[in-house]
Amino acid sequence: MKKPTPPPGNSQGLSRRALLGGAAAASTLAALDVHAQPSPGNAARAPAPAPAPSVGSFELEEATVSELQAAMQSGRHSAHGLAERYLARIQELDRQGDTPLKSVIELNPDALAIATALDEERKAKGPRGPLHGIPVLIKDNIGTADKMQTTAGSLALVGAVPSRDAFIVERLRAAGAVILGKTNLSEWANFRSTHSSSGWSGRGGQCRNPYALDRTPSGSSSGSGAATAANFCAVSVGTETDGSIVSPSAASSLVGLKPTLGLVSRSGIIPLSHSQDTAGPMTRTVADAAALLSVLAGIDPADTVTASSKGHAHADYTRFLDPNGLKGARIGVPRERFFGYHPATDKLVAQALELMKAQGAVIVDEANIPTASKLDEPEMEVLLYDFKADIEAYLAGLGDRTRLKTLADLIRFNEEHRDTELPWFGQELFLKAQEKGPLTDKKYLKALAACRKLSREQGIDAVMAKHKLDALVAPTQAPAGFIDLVNGDHWLGSSSSPAAVAGYPSITVPAGYVAGLPVGVSFIGRAWSEPVLLRLAFAYEQASKHRRAPGFAPTADLRQVAKV
Repeated sequence: MKKPTPPPGNSQGLSRRALLGGAAAASTLAALDVHAQPSPGNAARAPAPAPAPSVGSFELEEATVSELQAAMQSGRHSAHGLAERYLARIQELDRQGDTPLKSVIELNPDALAIATALDEERKAKGPRGPLHGIPVLIKDNIGTADKMQTTAGSLALVGAVPSRDAFIVERLRAAGAVILGKTNLSEWANFRSTHSSSGWSGRGGQCRNPYALDRTPSGSSSGSGAATAANFCAVSVGTETDGSIVSPSAASSLVGLKPTLGLVSRSGIIPLSHSQDTAGPMTRTVADAAALLSVLAGIDPADTVTASSKGHAHADYTRFLDPNGLKGARIGVPRERFFGYHPATDKLVAQALELMKAQGAVIVDEANIPTASKLDEPEMEVLLYDFKADIEAYLAGLGDRTRLKTLADLIRFNEEHRDTELPWFGQELFLKAQEKGPLTDKKYLKALAACRKLSREQGIDAVMAKHKLDALVAPTQAPAGFIDLVNGDHWLGSSSSPAAVAGYPSITVPAGYVAGLPVGVSFIGRAWSEPVLLRLAFAYEQASKHRRAPGFAPTADLRQVAKV
């Protein structure tokens, strides 16, 4: 298939991130992108027109990690009480009514017991740290060896419970976090079809955007984004290969931080690509993202790439938060390819840049990434090879807990369960990946080398060195499009690919709204520059204060378009 013709002013067209992060429609080589089990009929049901649910006041709405911690310290709240309140809200708004949000795929039956034990420990010994008793949701590709499933949204992995927690789950439990449950996602991290609907999974159904229920939550960490925005938890964890943290975060007016590859372990997480996969925070504030990253980051012997973080990681990322952090910072604007696809979005980011300038930043405009248009094809080649190798290694690690051992087995499962797994779109990416050989193939090695060279030394590193930049700033993406199970996602553009392919960090922060739909602005940096990006993002957040809770509107507020 041919890439779609980009709209006027957009040289980007459909990037690989469009798939992974939340879009679709595609091209043969390049254009692709990552509740308790429903009945088969329910999983395949199309979203109905969405009336707004009745949303009452919520005592914990927009509460931050530090505020919840202070409430537990004072005795005003307990971990059990917090978990109980969030679980009740999930039950009320996510699982009931004609148009449930479907952001949570499964609840943890032990959540309240765990919270009670943490309350008793607090009384006896004091808190373990900032996350003690804090309710957290994690994406359903993150392994837990408990009573919950780990399925990447696919019915194929129901019952295949891992033998141990993912490394980051071990760290969350050790920090005292209360894992409330798992979030829905774009099935297989949005790497199954070239025209998928972001936020849909065979197991969880179609997740919705809490700002406008007929709009996509974006993918693939769709449920983590929607649930956190809807105040179903304090913070959540998503995963990204290209855009799957920052895209749903931007779509739900969140802060989403994609770390440097190697800062956060991937062991125990259902993979897409070891070359680009990472987990990361999805939160309502930059401070909460820093607190959560402090727990997630760590060297894991089972994920050798994390050894590269030695000397670069920090035990406490909250110490880099500075409301005056933009003063003197040099901010580059990569207009080519990352602006021009949506005028209202460009206007909001122009306002963001003016605010940064008013806060003392030096704006270098333009500071284009010279190789940005060359990444799509080699990236897709790498992902297809990686997925086949990595998913088969994961399945092998499950041992006799699953009869499915190969990608071919997954393809066959989907065909045998077409009514529940393939009711709306196919598995074209699975079929393309199945055609690939081992990771020793010259074609793979050439594509991998091209990705690293183009995105790093000739890409982000080149432009940042040339202009002596602290970060690049661009729109994260356009406002969320409609949910469309017939045609798949409609995607205009985004800025996630350079950092994703390079394995470099990026963070998105709310920048405003178009017709009530959130828009985010991304700060992109070099490897291990999380402290710098958090400082800049925090200063911008504190100066702008754009974040507001969703209203579960049935659709976008078109009366607001002219006011942007």
